[in-house]
Amino acid sequence: MTVILGGGISGLSAAYYAVNDARLSSIILLEASSRLGGWIRSRSSPSGAIFEQGPRTIRAFGLPGKNTLNLVEDLQLNDKLIHADLNHSVAKNRLIYMDKALHVLPNTLKGIFKTVSLLDRPLINRIWTDLRAPKVSKEDESIHSFVQRRLGQDIADNCISPMICGICAGDAREISVNFLLKSLFEAEQKHGSIVKGLVVKQLKKFFSKSKDKNNTAKNNADIKLAVRSSTLAKRAQNEHWMAWGLQGGLEQLPLTLADYVKSRGVIVQTEKKCEKLTFKSDRIELSVNGDLQECSRVISSLCAKDLAELLQEQHPRLSAELKAIPTVTVGVVNLEFQGDVLPLQAFGFLVPPKENLPLLGVIFDSCVFPGSSTVLTVMMGGAWFEKYFGPNPSKEQLLTTAISHTKNILQIEEEPIAYNVAVLKDCIPQHVVGHNARVKRIHDYISAHHIPLALCGSSYQGVGLNDVILSAKQAVRDVVK
Repeated sequence: MTVILGGGISGLSAAYYAVNDARLSSIILLEASSRLGGWIRSRSSPSGAIFEQGPRTIRAFGLPGKNTLNLVEDLQLNDKLIHADLNHSVAKNRLIYMDKALHVLPNTLKGIFKTVSLLDRPLINRIWTDLRAPKVSKEDESIHSFVQRRLGQDIADNCISPMICGICAGDAREISVNFLLKSLFEAEQKHGSIVKGLVVKQLKKFFSKSKDKNNTAKNNADIKLAVRSSTLAKRAQNEHWMAWGLQGGLEQLPLTLADYVKSRGVIVQTEKKCEKLTFKSDRIELSVNGDLQECSRVISSLCAKDLAELLQEQHPRLSAELKAIPTVTVGVVNLEFQGDVLPLQAFGFLVPPKENLPLLGVIFDSCVFPGSSTVLTVMMGGAWFEKYFGPNPSKEQLLTTAISHTKNILQIEEEPIAYNVAVLKDCIPQHVVGHNARVKRIHDYISAHHIPLALCGSSYQGVGLNDVILSAKQAVRDVVK
Protein backbone atom coordinates (compact mmCIF):
# COMPACT_ATOMS: atom_id res chain seq x y z
CA MET A 1 0.00 0.00 0.00
CA THR A 2 1.17 3.53 -0.84
CA VAL A 3 0.33 6.46 1.43
CA ILE A 4 0.46 10.02 0.13
CA LEU A 5 0.78 12.73 2.78
CA GLY A 6 -0.89 16.03 1.94
CA GLY A 7 -3.90 16.94 -0.16
CA GLY A 8 -2.61 20.07 -1.86
CA ILE A 9 -1.90 20.26 -5.58
CA SER A 10 1.32 18.22 -5.33
CA GLY A 11 -0.22 15.45 -3.21
CA LEU A 12 -3.26 15.20 -5.48
CA SER A 13 -0.99 15.18 -8.53
CA ALA A 14 1.05 12.39 -6.95
CA ALA A 15 -2.19 10.43 -6.49
CA TYR A 16 -3.03 11.06 -10.17
CA TYR A 17 0.32 9.76 -11.41
CA ALA A 18 0.31 6.88 -8.92
CA VAL A 19 -3.14 5.65 -9.92
CA ASN A 20 -2.03 5.67 -13.56
CA ASP A 21 1.06 3.57 -12.75
CA ALA A 22 0.27 -0.13 -12.99
CA ARG A 23 3.06 -0.93 -10.52
CA LEU A 24 1.20 0.79 -7.68
CA SER A 25 -2.04 -0.24 -6.03
CA SER A 26 -3.98 0.47 -2.83
CA ILE A 27 -3.31 4.21 -2.66
CA ILE A 28 -4.41 6.31 0.31
CA LEU A 29 -4.11 10.09 0.53
CA LEU A 30 -4.15 11.68 3.98
CA GLU A 31 -4.88 15.40 4.46
CA ALA A 32 -4.60 16.96 7.91
CA SER A 33 -7.07 19.80 7.31
CA SER A 34 -10.77 19.64 6.45
CA ARG A 35 -10.32 20.58 2.79
CA LEU A 36 -8.30 19.65 -0.29
CA GLY A 37 -6.39 22.02 -2.54
CA GLY A 38 -3.74 23.41 -0.21
CA TRP A 39 -2.83 27.01 -0.95
CA ILE A 40 -5.06 27.10 -4.04
CA ARG A 41 -8.33 28.57 -2.84
CA SER A 42 -10.96 30.44 -4.87
CA ARG A 43 -13.76 32.48 -3.34
CA SER A 44 -16.60 34.49 -4.86
CA SER A 45 -17.47 38.08 -3.98
CA PRO A 46 -21.15 39.07 -3.63
CA SER A 47 -21.10 40.23 -7.27
CA GLY A 48 -19.66 36.91 -8.46
CA ALA A 49 -16.08 38.09 -8.98
CA ILE A 50 -13.42 35.50 -8.18
CA PHE A 51 -10.99 36.14 -5.34
CA GLU A 52 -7.92 33.91 -5.44
CA GLN A 53 -6.19 33.53 -2.06
CA GLY A 54 -3.27 31.72 -3.66
CA PRO A 55 -2.14 31.11 -7.25
CA ARG A 56 -4.43 32.35 -10.00
CA THR A 57 -2.56 31.70 -13.26
CA ILE A 58 -0.19 29.02 -14.51
CA ARG A 59 2.61 29.64 -16.99
CA ALA A 60 2.46 27.72 -20.26
CA PHE A 61 6.20 27.65 -21.02
CA GLY A 62 8.66 24.75 -21.15
CA LEU A 63 8.37 21.05 -20.38
CA PRO A 64 6.81 21.63 -16.93
CA GLY A 65 4.17 23.86 -18.55
CA LYS A 66 3.46 21.24 -21.18
CA ASN A 67 3.19 18.55 -18.51
CA THR A 68 0.52 20.54 -16.64
CA LEU A 69 -1.47 21.18 -19.83
CA ASN A 70 -1.42 17.44 -20.50
CA LEU A 71 -2.89 16.92 -17.04
CA VAL A 72 -5.58 19.55 -17.69
CA GLU A 73 -6.56 17.85 -20.94
CA ASP A 74 -6.76 14.45 -19.24
CA LEU A 75 -9.06 15.99 -16.62
CA GLN A 76 -11.27 17.40 -19.41
CA LEU A 77 -10.96 20.99 -18.23
CA ASN A 78 -10.21 22.42 -21.69
CA ASP A 79 -13.55 24.19 -22.02
CA LYS A 80 -12.94 26.14 -18.78
CA LEU A 81 -9.53 27.49 -19.77
CA ILE A 82 -8.89 31.22 -20.02
CA HIS A 83 -5.54 32.14 -21.50
CA ALA A 84 -3.43 35.19 -22.31
CA ASP A 85 -0.94 35.12 -25.17
CA LEU A 86 2.28 37.08 -25.56
CA ASN A 87 0.45 39.95 -27.30
CA HIS A 88 -1.92 40.44 -24.37
CA SER A 89 -1.55 43.60 -22.27
CA VAL A 90 -0.69 41.52 -19.19
CA ALA A 91 2.31 40.14 -21.05
CA LYS A 92 3.44 43.49 -22.40
CA ASN A 93 2.87 45.64 -19.34
CA ARG A 94 4.69 44.54 -16.20
CA LEU A 95 5.21 47.33 -13.75
CA ILE A 96 7.61 48.25 -10.97
CA TYR A 97 6.64 50.81 -8.31
CA MET A 98 9.69 52.84 -7.37
CA ASP A 99 10.33 56.45 -6.29
CA LYS A 100 6.57 57.04 -5.98
CA ALA A 101 5.88 56.18 -9.64
CA LEU A 102 4.96 53.18 -11.79
CA HIS A 103 7.58 52.12 -14.34
CA VAL A 104 7.03 49.74 -17.28
CA LEU A 105 9.67 47.05 -17.73
CA PRO A 106 11.19 46.90 -21.26
CA ASN A 107 9.19 44.44 -23.37
CA THR A 108 10.47 44.89 -26.92
CA LEU A 109 13.80 44.51 -28.72
CA LYS A 110 13.83 48.26 -29.27
CA GLY A 111 13.46 48.77 -25.54
CA ILE A 112 16.86 47.27 -24.72
CA PHE A 113 18.57 50.09 -26.62
CA LYS A 114 16.85 52.83 -24.60
CA THR A 115 17.55 54.12 -21.12
CA VAL A 116 14.40 53.34 -19.17
CA SER A 117 13.32 55.06 -15.97
CA LEU A 118 14.27 52.06 -13.81
CA LEU A 119 17.89 51.86 -14.98
CA ASP A 120 20.82 54.23 -15.33
CA ARG A 121 21.77 53.02 -18.83
CA PRO A 122 20.35 50.87 -21.67
CA LEU A 123 20.16 47.11 -21.22
CA ILE A 124 22.33 46.55 -24.30
CA ASN A 125 25.25 48.18 -22.45
CA ARG A 126 25.14 45.34 -19.92
CA ILE A 127 26.86 43.10 -22.49
CA TRP A 128 30.05 45.12 -21.98
CA THR A 129 29.50 45.17 -18.22
CA ASP A 130 29.33 41.39 -18.19
CA LEU A 131 32.32 40.92 -20.49
CA ARG A 132 34.48 43.20 -18.33
CA ALA A 133 33.43 41.76 -14.98
CA PRO A 134 35.87 39.21 -13.52
CA LYS A 135 34.73 35.64 -13.01
CA VAL A 136 34.26 34.65 -9.37
CA SER A 137 34.37 30.88 -8.84
CA LYS A 138 31.60 29.83 -6.45
CA GLU A 139 29.43 26.84 -5.71
CA ASP A 140 26.44 29.13 -5.17
CA GLU A 141 25.58 32.71 -4.28
CA SER A 142 22.57 34.95 -3.88
CA ILE A 143 20.77 36.00 -7.04
CA HIS A 144 21.21 39.66 -6.02
CA SER A 145 24.98 39.27 -5.63
CA PHE A 146 25.31 37.49 -9.00
CA VAL A 147 23.27 40.05 -10.94
CA GLN A 148 25.00 42.96 -9.22
CA ARG A 149 28.43 41.56 -10.15
CA ARG A 150 27.65 40.77 -13.75
CA LEU A 151 24.98 43.28 -14.81
CA GLY A 152 24.89 46.13 -12.32
CA GLN A 153 23.46 47.34 -9.03
CA ASP A 154 20.42 48.97 -10.62
CA ILE A 155 19.22 45.76 -12.30
CA ALA A 156 19.77 43.81 -9.07
CA ASP A 157 17.86 46.34 -6.95
CA ASN A 158 15.17 47.55 -9.34
CA CYS A 159 14.37 44.50 -11.48
CA ILE A 160 15.56 41.25 -9.93
CA SER A 161 14.72 42.04 -6.29
CA PRO A 162 11.05 42.88 -6.96
CA MET A 163 10.82 39.90 -9.30
CA ILE A 164 11.87 37.60 -6.46
CA CYS A 165 9.26 39.30 -4.26
CA GLY A 166 6.63 38.39 -6.82
CA ILE A 167 7.75 34.82 -7.43
CA CYS A 168 8.48 33.59 -3.90
CA ALA A 169 7.91 36.58 -1.59
CA GLY A 170 11.59 36.33 -0.77
CA ASP A 171 14.71 38.45 -0.36
CA ALA A 172 16.96 38.35 -3.45
CA ARG A 173 19.95 38.82 -1.14
CA GLU A 174 19.23 35.39 0.35
CA ILE A 175 17.66 33.42 -2.53
CA SER A 176 20.05 31.19 -4.51
CA VAL A 177 20.95 32.22 -8.05
CA ASN A 178 20.06 28.66 -9.04
CA PHE A 179 16.43 29.36 -8.14
CA LEU A 180 15.86 31.54 -11.20
CA LEU A 181 19.08 32.07 -13.17
CA LYS A 182 20.83 28.71 -12.99
CA SER A 183 21.81 28.61 -16.67
CA LEU A 184 23.34 32.10 -16.51
CA PHE A 185 25.29 31.24 -13.35
CA GLU A 186 26.61 28.07 -14.99
CA ALA A 187 27.58 30.11 -18.07
CA GLU A 188 29.76 32.36 -15.94
CA GLN A 189 31.29 29.49 -13.97
CA LYS A 190 32.20 27.53 -17.11
CA HIS A 191 33.14 30.31 -19.53
CA GLY A 192 33.92 33.41 -17.47
CA SER A 193 30.87 35.47 -18.38
CA ILE A 194 27.18 35.17 -19.16
CA VAL A 195 27.62 36.39 -22.75
CA LYS A 196 30.52 34.05 -23.53
CA GLY A 197 28.66 31.11 -22.05
CA LEU A 198 25.51 31.78 -24.07
CA VAL A 199 27.53 32.20 -27.28
CA VAL A 200 29.34 28.92 -26.71
CA LYS A 201 26.04 27.18 -26.00
CA GLN A 202 24.53 28.44 -29.24
CA LEU A 203 27.60 27.42 -31.24
CA LYS A 204 27.45 23.92 -29.78
CA LYS A 205 23.81 23.69 -30.74
CA PHE A 206 24.55 24.83 -34.27
CA PHE A 207 27.49 22.54 -34.97
CA SER A 208 26.37 19.60 -32.78
CA LYS A 209 29.98 18.54 -32.23
CA SER A 210 30.10 18.38 -28.47
CA LYS A 211 29.84 14.99 -26.80
CA ASP A 212 28.20 16.69 -23.83
CA LYS A 213 25.67 18.17 -26.21
CA ASN A 214 24.88 14.78 -27.68
CA ASN A 215 24.36 13.34 -24.22
CA THR A 216 22.16 16.29 -23.29
CA ALA A 217 20.12 15.84 -26.45
CA LYS A 218 19.57 12.18 -25.59
CA ASN A 219 18.54 13.06 -22.04
CA ASN A 220 16.17 15.75 -23.31
CA ALA A 221 14.69 13.27 -25.77
CA ASP A 222 13.99 10.89 -22.89
CA ILE A 223 12.27 13.70 -20.98
CA LYS A 224 10.17 14.65 -23.99
CA LEU A 225 9.02 11.06 -24.32
CA ALA A 226 7.84 11.23 -20.71
CA VAL A 227 6.14 14.60 -21.29
CA ARG A 228 4.05 14.01 -24.40
CA SER A 229 2.55 16.82 -26.44
CA SER A 230 -1.21 16.76 -25.95
CA THR A 231 -3.56 18.61 -28.28
CA LEU A 232 -3.88 21.34 -25.65
CA ALA A 233 -0.11 21.67 -25.19
CA LYS A 234 0.39 21.96 -28.96
CA ARG A 235 -2.32 24.62 -29.13
CA ALA A 236 -0.66 26.61 -26.34
CA GLN A 237 2.66 26.46 -28.17
CA ASN A 238 1.21 27.41 -31.56
CA GLU A 239 -0.80 30.30 -30.11
CA HIS A 240 2.09 31.51 -27.90
CA TRP A 241 0.25 31.32 -24.61
CA MET A 242 1.92 33.13 -21.73
CA ALA A 243 -0.34 31.97 -18.91
CA TRP A 244 -3.76 30.46 -18.30
CA GLY A 245 -6.40 30.12 -15.60
CA LEU A 246 -9.82 28.56 -15.14
CA GLN A 247 -13.28 30.07 -15.32
CA GLY A 248 -14.72 30.07 -11.82
CA GLY A 249 -11.30 29.94 -10.17
CA LEU A 250 -8.15 27.84 -10.15
CA GLU A 251 -9.40 25.75 -7.22
CA GLN A 252 -11.29 23.70 -9.80
CA LEU A 253 -7.98 22.08 -10.75
CA PRO A 254 -7.29 20.36 -7.38
CA LEU A 255 -10.99 19.60 -6.86
CA THR A 256 -11.24 17.94 -10.28
CA LEU A 257 -8.04 16.05 -9.54
CA ALA A 258 -9.57 14.84 -6.27
CA ASP A 259 -12.72 13.62 -8.04
CA TYR A 260 -10.61 11.87 -10.67
CA VAL A 261 -8.39 9.95 -8.25
CA LYS A 262 -11.36 8.99 -6.08
CA SER A 263 -13.11 7.59 -9.15
CA ARG A 264 -10.01 5.50 -9.85
CA GLY A 265 -9.98 3.93 -6.39
CA VAL A 266 -7.74 6.24 -4.36
CA ILE A 267 -8.97 6.55 -0.77
CA VAL A 268 -8.90 10.26 0.12
CA GLN A 269 -9.27 11.13 3.80
CA THR A 270 -9.37 14.63 5.30
CA GLU A 271 -8.77 15.58 8.94
CA LYS A 272 -6.19 12.80 9.12
CA LYS A 273 -2.94 14.18 10.52
CA CYS A 274 0.18 12.03 10.37
CA GLU A 275 2.11 12.64 13.58
CA LYS A 276 5.04 10.26 13.18
CA LEU A 277 6.73 8.01 10.61
CA THR A 278 8.71 4.94 11.61
CA PHE A 279 10.49 2.88 8.97
CA LYS A 280 10.79 -0.83 9.79
CA SER A 281 12.65 -3.46 7.75
CA ASP A 282 9.44 -4.74 6.14
CA ARG A 283 6.93 -1.90 6.56
CA ILE A 284 6.29 1.70 7.51
CA GLU A 285 4.34 2.60 10.60
CA LEU A 286 2.34 5.84 10.62
CA SER A 287 0.79 7.42 13.65
CA VAL A 288 -2.37 9.09 12.31
CA ASN A 289 -4.64 10.94 14.75
CA GLY A 290 -3.13 8.76 17.48
CA ASP A 291 -3.85 5.47 15.67
CA LEU A 292 -1.25 3.20 14.12
CA GLN A 293 -1.40 2.44 10.39
CA GLU A 294 0.97 0.50 8.12
CA CYS A 295 2.04 0.80 4.49
CA SER A 296 4.90 -0.19 2.20
CA ARG A 297 5.86 3.23 0.80
CA VAL A 298 5.22 6.93 1.45
CA ILE A 299 5.07 9.93 -0.87
CA SER A 300 5.27 13.17 1.12
CA SER A 301 3.98 16.42 -0.35
CA LEU A 302 4.21 18.11 3.04
CA CYS A 303 6.26 21.24 3.57
CA ALA A 304 9.83 20.15 4.42
CA LYS A 305 9.69 21.55 7.97
CA ASP A 306 6.44 19.63 8.64
CA LEU A 307 7.92 16.38 7.32
CA ALA A 308 10.98 17.02 9.53
CA GLU A 309 8.83 16.70 12.66
CA LEU A 310 7.64 13.22 11.60
CA LEU A 311 11.21 11.95 11.12
CA GLN A 312 12.90 13.65 14.07
CA GLU A 313 13.07 10.62 16.37
CA GLN A 314 14.30 7.97 13.92
CA HIS A 315 16.27 10.11 11.44
CA PRO A 316 17.45 13.30 13.24
CA ARG A 317 20.07 14.10 10.60
CA LEU A 318 17.54 13.97 7.78
CA SER A 319 15.08 15.92 9.92
CA ALA A 320 17.64 18.68 10.49
CA GLU A 321 18.25 19.08 6.76
CA LEU A 322 14.53 19.31 6.07
CA LYS A 323 13.98 21.76 8.92
CA ALA A 324 16.70 24.04 7.52
CA ILE A 325 14.57 24.91 4.45
CA PRO A 326 12.93 28.18 5.55
CA THR A 327 9.46 29.47 4.69
CA VAL A 328 7.77 32.87 4.62
CA THR A 329 4.27 34.08 5.47
CA VAL A 330 2.25 36.20 3.05
CA GLY A 331 -0.73 38.42 3.74
CA VAL A 332 -3.17 38.32 0.81
CA VAL A 333 -5.93 40.90 0.42
CA ASN A 334 -8.37 40.68 -2.51
CA LEU A 335 -10.10 43.94 -3.40
CA GLU A 336 -13.02 44.58 -5.75
CA PHE A 337 -13.85 48.05 -7.09
CA GLN A 338 -16.89 49.11 -9.07
CA GLY A 339 -16.14 49.58 -12.79
CA ASP A 340 -12.66 50.12 -14.24
CA VAL A 341 -10.43 52.13 -11.90
CA LEU A 342 -6.98 51.17 -13.24
CA PRO A 343 -4.63 53.66 -14.90
CA LEU A 344 -3.65 51.04 -17.52
CA GLN A 345 -4.12 47.40 -18.43
CA ALA A 346 -1.23 45.34 -17.04
CA PHE A 347 -0.32 42.18 -15.16
CA GLY A 348 0.25 44.28 -12.06
CA PHE A 349 3.14 45.90 -10.25
CA LEU A 350 5.92 44.74 -7.92
CA VAL A 351 7.71 46.75 -5.26
CA PRO A 352 11.50 46.63 -4.70
CA PRO A 353 12.38 45.96 -1.03
CA LYS A 354 14.46 49.16 -0.94
CA GLU A 355 11.21 51.15 -1.09
CA ASN A 356 10.52 49.99 2.49
CA LEU A 357 6.84 49.33 1.87
CA PRO A 358 4.85 46.40 3.32
CA LEU A 359 3.60 45.53 -0.17
CA LEU A 360 5.33 42.88 -2.27
CA GLY A 361 3.12 43.70 -5.23
CA VAL A 362 -0.40 43.97 -6.59
CA ILE A 363 -1.85 41.71 -9.31
CA PHE A 364 -4.49 43.12 -11.65
CA ASP A 365 -6.69 40.01 -11.78
CA SER A 366 -9.43 41.62 -13.85
CA CYS A 367 -6.95 42.42 -16.63
CA VAL A 368 -6.24 38.69 -17.01
CA PHE A 369 -9.86 37.62 -16.40
CA PRO A 370 -12.06 40.57 -17.46
CA GLY A 371 -15.40 41.23 -15.76
CA SER A 372 -17.69 44.11 -14.90
CA SER A 373 -15.53 45.24 -11.97
CA THR A 374 -11.87 45.71 -11.10
CA VAL A 375 -10.36 42.91 -9.02
CA LEU A 376 -6.91 43.30 -7.45
CA THR A 377 -4.84 40.99 -5.26
CA VAL A 378 -2.47 42.69 -2.82
CA MET A 379 0.45 40.58 -1.57
CA MET A 380 2.23 41.72 1.58
CA GLY A 381 4.97 40.73 3.97
CA GLY A 382 6.82 37.66 2.79
CA ALA A 383 10.40 37.73 4.04
CA TRP A 384 9.52 41.01 5.81
CA PHE A 385 6.15 39.96 7.29
CA GLU A 386 7.07 40.37 10.96
CA LYS A 387 9.00 43.57 10.24
CA TYR A 388 5.85 45.29 9.01
CA PHE A 389 3.06 43.42 10.78
CA GLY A 390 4.49 41.65 13.82
CA PRO A 391 3.82 37.98 14.64
CA ASN A 392 0.00 38.10 14.81
CA PRO A 393 -1.56 41.02 12.93
CA SER A 394 -5.32 41.42 12.79
CA LYS A 395 -7.14 41.10 9.47
CA GLU A 396 -8.27 44.70 9.94
CA GLN A 397 -4.64 45.84 10.06
CA LEU A 398 -3.83 43.96 6.86
CA LEU A 399 -6.94 45.27 5.10
CA THR A 400 -6.30 48.88 6.08
CA THR A 401 -2.67 48.66 4.94
CA ALA A 402 -3.61 47.06 1.61
CA ILE A 403 -6.36 49.57 0.79
CA SER A 404 -4.31 52.60 1.79
CA HIS A 405 -1.21 51.75 -0.25
CA THR A 406 -3.08 50.39 -3.26
CA LYS A 407 -5.35 53.41 -3.58
CA ASN A 408 -2.40 55.76 -3.18
CA ILE A 409 -0.18 54.02 -5.75
CA LEU A 410 -2.92 53.53 -8.37
CA GLN A 411 -4.61 56.87 -7.58
CA ILE A 412 -7.96 55.23 -6.92
CA GLU A 413 -10.51 57.47 -5.20
CA GLU A 414 -13.32 54.93 -4.75
CA GLU A 415 -13.63 52.54 -1.82
CA PRO A 416 -13.70 48.78 -2.53
CA ILE A 417 -17.15 47.20 -2.76
CA ALA A 418 -15.89 43.82 -1.54
CA TYR A 419 -12.74 42.32 -0.06
CA ASN A 420 -11.20 39.15 1.35
CA VAL A 421 -8.27 38.91 3.78
CA ALA A 422 -6.09 35.85 4.40
CA VAL A 423 -2.82 35.16 6.19
CA LEU A 424 -0.98 32.32 4.48
CA LYS A 425 1.40 31.19 7.20
CA ASP A 426 4.64 29.53 6.05
CA CYS A 427 3.19 29.23 2.55
CA ILE A 428 6.30 29.56 0.38
CA PRO A 429 9.56 27.66 0.98
CA GLN A 430 12.67 29.73 0.32
CA HIS A 431 15.36 28.27 -1.92
CA VAL A 432 18.20 30.13 -0.25
CA VAL A 433 21.92 29.94 -1.04
CA GLY A 434 23.02 26.32 -0.70
CA HIS A 435 19.52 24.95 -1.36
CA ASN A 436 20.48 22.62 -4.22
CA ALA A 437 23.30 21.09 -2.18
CA ARG A 438 20.91 20.58 0.74
CA VAL A 439 18.29 18.88 -1.45
CA LYS A 440 21.00 16.59 -2.82
CA ARG A 441 22.03 15.65 0.72
CA ILE A 442 18.40 14.91 1.55
CA HIS A 443 17.96 12.61 -1.45
CA ASP A 444 21.36 10.98 -0.87
CA TYR A 445 20.41 10.23 2.74
CA ILE A 446 17.09 8.66 1.72
CA SER A 447 18.85 6.56 -0.93
CA ALA A 448 21.75 5.49 1.29
CA HIS A 449 19.39 4.36 4.06
CA HIS A 450 17.02 2.64 1.61
CA ILE A 451 14.03 4.56 2.96
CA PRO A 452 10.85 3.94 0.91
CA LEU A 453 10.06 7.66 0.89
CA ALA A 454 9.67 10.05 -2.05
CA LEU A 455 9.33 13.83 -1.85
CA CYS A 456 7.34 16.33 -3.87
CA GLY A 457 6.00 19.84 -3.44
CA SER A 458 7.42 23.34 -3.39
CA SER A 459 10.17 22.69 -0.81
CA TYR A 460 12.57 21.04 -3.22
CA GLN A 461 12.70 21.69 -6.98
CA GLY A 462 10.62 24.84 -7.49
CA VAL A 463 7.72 26.83 -6.05
CA GLY A 464 5.58 27.26 -9.19
CA LEU A 465 2.53 25.07 -9.81
CA ASN A 466 4.15 23.52 -12.86
CA ASP A 467 7.21 22.66 -10.76
CA VAL A 468 5.27 20.98 -7.96
CA ILE A 469 3.07 18.99 -10.37
CA LEU A 470 6.16 17.74 -12.21
CA SER A 471 7.81 16.96 -8.87
CA ALA A 472 4.83 14.73 -8.05
CA LYS A 473 5.36 12.83 -11.28
CA GLN A 474 9.02 12.34 -10.40
CA ALA A 475 8.17 11.28 -6.83
CA VAL A 476 5.98 8.46 -8.11
CA ARG A 477 8.89 7.24 -10.27
CA ASP A 478 11.27 7.50 -7.32
CA VAL A 479 9.07 5.57 -4.93
CA VAL A 480 8.57 2.78 -7.47
CA LYS A 481 12.34 2.46 -7.81
